[in-house]
Amino acid sequence: MKKSLVFPGIILITLLILSSFGIKKTQEQNSAPGATEHRNANSEEGLRAANSQFYAALNSMFTGNLQPMENIWSHNEDVTQLGPFGDRLTGWDAVKAEFQREAGMKLGGKVECKDLFVVPGQEIGFTVCTEEGQNMSVDGKPVVVKFRATNIFRLENGAWKLVHHHTDLSDPLQQAFPETK
Repeated sequence: MKKSLVFPGIILITLLILSSFGIKKTQEQNSAPGATEHRNANSEEGLRAANSQFYAALNSMFTGNLQPMENIWSHNEDVTQLGPFGDRLTGWDAVKAEFQREAGMKLGGKVECKDLFVVPGQEIGFTVCTEEGQNMSVDGKPVVVKFRATNIFRLENGAWKLVHHHTDLSDPLQQAFPETK
């Protein structure tokens, strides 16, 4: 149990340290003309809005519509995803290809972010929540999902963009979609 908590703990501590380095830079930016957009973007409300946008995009992807997912994610090569089907995806091309595959499955249903915890930083922020809801199997039966999830966002051009999404593995989803492995 202790080993399973070490890696996430290191990530969270690293993010907190990195986010504290940008305080002076942000204070300088906030005093500049046009700084209002930046101040709003890196506020807790801005990060909450980006997190909500991600979950709306996820639910849209379940219907086959990938465009909202493309809008919330960073398109850089340092993005990563560890989703319920397993495997680590690195780089926007790999993450997008997985989302295209999942959009093609038309999982249906809806997943919501519950018990949200938000930590905004100067350049990086993260959210932790429980994803709860259901998808549909290939034979139309509901598959209940309940995962712990971490989302890491980075400010890019004044907007929060997702750079990492991590959930628990899902045996029920893997069994409902055996073609995923």
